[in-house]
Amino acid sequence: MFAVDPGSIRGCLFRYVYIWQNNGDQYWMFLTHVGRRSIAGFRWFGFGPTGFWLYFGLDLNRIRSFTCF
Repeated sequence: MFAVDPGSIRGCLFRYVYIWQNNGDQYWMFLTHVGRRSIAGFRWFGFGPTGFWLYFGLDLNRIRSFTCF
């Protein structure tokens, strides 16, 4: 199993990031921290105006791919 390199996702700090996880989950995050083995930030839960932001952390080895905006 491979993990996302922290250097590759560090450029997404304080930006909106769309994440695809190895388990099939996919969602928006606003990234506020990149560590050696994990990331943290605010994840969007829900759909449209009924959703909400919640602080969330994730191990880098759970990320299949990502793109930042």
